[in-house]
Amino acid sequence: MPDATTPAAAPTSLKVSGAEDLWQIILLSPEDYALFLDIDGTLLDLAATPDDITVPAALPAQLHAWSQRLDGALALVTGRALTYADKLFMPYRFPIAGLHGTELRKADGAVVRSDTTPAFDRFKHELQRAAKTLDGVLIEDKGAAVAAHYRLAPDRQAEVERLMEKAADEIGPGWILQRGKMVIELRPASADKGMAVQTFLSEPPFASRRPVAIGDDVTDEAMFSAVNRLGGHAIRIGSPSPTTAASLSLPSAAALRELIARISV
Repeated sequence: MPDATTPAAAPTSLKVSGAEDLWQIILLSPEDYALFLDIDGTLLDLAATPDDITVPAALPAQLHAWSQRLDGALALVTGRALTYADKLFMPYRFPIAGLHGTELRKADGAVVRSDTTPAFDRFKHELQRAAKTLDGVLIEDKGAAVAAHYRLAPDRQAEVERLMEKAADEIGPGWILQRGKMVIELRPASADKGMAVQTFLSEPPFASRRPVAIGDDVTDEAMFSAVNRLGGHAIRIGSPSPTTAASLSLPSAAALRELIARISV
């Protein structure tokens, strides 16, 4: 992933008392803002397995309407693979940072991806075999990343941690473990969600806008920190946390979807 240049100065700062207050400001002055949205646990409710998530029927069109209001300055920043994320919101195609920023489709449609290695590809096959002895552990092959989900088998966490840590040591530099809610993932270390946000903000239509990042997990902290450095706002989905870089919060993904539905206000 290429290094991001520093984006142009964002609009003058405003005092924001809460997430709903900020949303109303964005609604009234969309030309000043850029939105960066996580998917699982943020736009969509979490499910027992990655494939069990449900996309509300109205959501894709509502996101498209927001993208139009923002002149295209809306991007999805997700741990999902780009192609999978596209399927969730068909027929619309948004700028996307997939695999935590390892693959990125810019506003002009250009796609940049990190390369894998033979050692990593071998590990993915070995992980699938090893998981057969770990009942309830699901392996998600994302192409340039691989994730082990233990939501259905929380008692397997220690075993999954050992397995993934051993792999990270063996396949060499250039790879990093990314922990999330009941999941641990091995991905290229060349990018993260914060770097992806900075890359978007270095180019139209995101440049010179105040970034707003919304996420729910530790995997989103990199983009929270990035938008804070750039004078933007970070919103965490879930209970307020003393350990998060987000200064604002919403109680649930459903609460965010309610705000998104206000596009017609």
